[in-house]
Amino acid sequence: MMKKYRRVVRWSRWAAIATALLGASAVGAQSDMPALQPFTIDHEVRVDSAADARFVHDGPAGSHGFIRVQDGHLYRGDGKRFRCWGFNMTGWAKGSAELPDHKAAETYAAALARLGVNCVRLHFLDRPDTAFPIRNEGAGISTTAGPFTHPPRGLIRGDLPDSQHFNPEQLDRLDYWIAQLKKNGIYADFNLNVGRVFKPGDNVPDVDLINNAKGFTYFGPELVALQKDYAKQLLGHRNAYTGLRYADDPAVALVEVVNENSLLEFWARNWLRGERTKDGLNYQLDMTPHYEALLVRMYNDWLAKNRTPAQVAELHRMAGIPSDQPVPFMRRGDHPDAPHLRLDAEIAFLTSVEIGFHDEMKRFLKDEVGVKVPIIPMADHTYFMANQPLLRTLIKSDIVDAHVYWQHPAIYGQRNEPMVNSPELSTILKLARSAVAGKPFTVSEVNEPFPTDYGAEMVPILASYASLQDWDAVFFYTFETKVAGEWTPMITDHFDMTLDPVKMAQMPVGAMIFLRGDVSAAKTMLTRSYSTDQIREAARLTRAAMPYYTPGFDVRIPLVHGSRVSCLDCKPSLPAPLGAMNPIVSDTGELSWLTDGGKNGLVSVDSPRSQALVGFISANKVETRNLSAQIRNRFAVITLSSLDGKPLNLSNRILLTTTGRVENTGQKWDERGSNLTVWGTAPTLIEPITGWVTLKDLEGAIGVFAQPLDGSARPIGKEISGKMIEPGWEIPIGNPATTSYLIRVER
Repeated sequence: MMKKYRRVVRWSRWAAIATALLGASAVGAQSDMPALQPFTIDHEVRVDSAADARFVHDGPAGSHGFIRVQDGHLYRGDGKRFRCWGFNMTGWAKGSAELPDHKAAETYAAALARLGVNCVRLHFLDRPDTAFPIRNEGAGISTTAGPFTHPPRGLIRGDLPDSQHFNPEQLDRLDYWIAQLKKNGIYADFNLNVGRVFKPGDNVPDVDLINNAKGFTYFGPELVALQKDYAKQLLGHRNAYTGLRYADDPAVALVEVVNENSLLEFWARNWLRGERTKDGLNYQLDMTPHYEALLVRMYNDWLAKNRTPAQVAELHRMAGIPSDQPVPFMRRGDHPDAPHLRLDAEIAFLTSVEIGFHDEMKRFLKDEVGVKVPIIPMADHTYFMANQPLLRTLIKSDIVDAHVYWQHPAIYGQRNEPMVNSPELSTILKLARSAVAGKPFTVSEVNEPFPTDYGAEMVPILASYASLQDWDAVFFYTFETKVAGEWTPMITDHFDMTLDPVKMAQMPVGAMIFLRGDVSAAKTMLTRSYSTDQIREAARLTRAAMPYYTPGFDVRIPLVHGSRVSCLDCKPSLPAPLGAMNPIVSDTGELSWLTDGGKNGLVSVDSPRSQALVGFISANKVETRNLSAQIRNRFAVITLSSLDGKPLNLSNRILLTTTGRVENTGQKWDERGSNLTVWGTAPTLIEPITGWVTLKDLEGAIGVFAQPLDGSARPIGKEISGKMIEPGWEIPIGNPATTSYLIRVER
């Protein structure tokens, strides 16, 4: 009782501080814009609620057999279609844990289930079990982390000279965590090679220079052997709480081999120079002389087997190398003018190394470890580069996977721009470029990172268009279980969504749209194909000229129809361009994306069970069948979802979310709008969406009532009575400040 009392006092203190700060700063604010109000998330006090989306689960994870690939999608063992909606699990932010203790495992497994999450991607398990805090504050704030970060504490013992032994306590935490997730209907995706740091005791060449060995892991024999050993230890381990090896547990849905790791990326980004040395400049990434020599030797052996003697002689001549010396790789600056023979040879060789590695890892995982579920080799993650060469590797796999971020803080200059204003640059289009006909498509990392004034748009847009495209999985990056007594109610990291009031409010909405299938798949699937010449020319383009798709492809197509790659190295084809279209309307008629010359964008979702208005609502006269809004806010996201499975016009229990801007108390942007100079303090603040929402066409309704909910889905304040007006039932919103309402309809 005393511990709970202290938490209430602490929360009250944060709210009082925030109210004082807001009062002081509100003097110069526009009187017609709602002032920011404290609003926090606390998963530790969540309880079952009528607003939960737990009903999207079908019992304990794995109870219907192993997940498998069938007809280009994921299916359960009982023949029912399977989709993943969930999070990556990490532990970067202060007060977070990569692997929760037992009590936290029970708390957060239940919390995730209530949010509608049915899958988690276990990321950074291959990190050491020790953590060294990194402090980044003020003007020198890091572009990749919040003010207080530390590497996640994983499974590998940090007190030994090698990276080959697990910490028994951490392994026990993983076992209990998996057991609790399984009990709550949540499947696991094991991500194998992510952030492992190799040590001298591993007997790896240049161990002090290769960091976490991205790129090297494809061909360094010692590194390949160590990856196999790790996979066998982990997936061959028997969980003490389920009695099953992870390889034999149907609650494990997917296994991923490497994360954001590609030799073709190294080649495209000029990281095969072989100049990484102890005393070198070492700009970004590069091969060490040892690994560069090994790769060049492999390349020349490959040339001898796959090119004619005349072609090999010509390659020597092109490189200006005597015939008794190995042909080297080009530098990136040589690519634009490189002859076809040389460019094709390098791309083909590096592709063969990637495919060979992944074929062998799949064989090892299936035959020697006994993995029974689909295997993801790697992700298309370089979404700011042409991806056609990488597709040759991806198309050989069980599943095609991709990562994308809207204005990632580490690779984007000016930020804080709404995606809803730029459909042609949206995450949907960047992801859709990778989907392949006949293959499941998964998104294992995605986010609209904090800080941003527009993060509320992410979940409903992504869930809706992922459903339109009929994708198979979406994992947001990231969710971090909190350590009791060590966390504060604020956002402490660019990517951690756990305490974000806006994104947490919308996760159940996304679960209903994507898992329940509230938004229909496109009626028409359009495909495109690439010739060898197109793939080659895409590879040599400068970054500024690199397209998401083949030049001539109408990038709006994935917002209207299904979109897939049909084949590579074949006769090229493109679907016909779309005609003039504003708004851009899906062929199902359920989704509409409107812009006004790159401003005042609005996405509307209009399906029987879920509807939404996303963006600049006040600037547009747009409504859906059952939803309209008159609000004071310039930007907002309002969603309406049936909680009882009935169409909205017949539903008696509905989730209404009203979300907008979120900040930490006292945060300050830099002059450019690219990051924060002051990260701020607790508590988190929301801009309440104020005005009126009208629920229309509610058949037979004689009363409509809205219960405001707090950040733990508990009632706050009194139930609000709707007013019957000519168009429908009008509900005043914004007082008290909240992100969610539980709507009750009496008939």
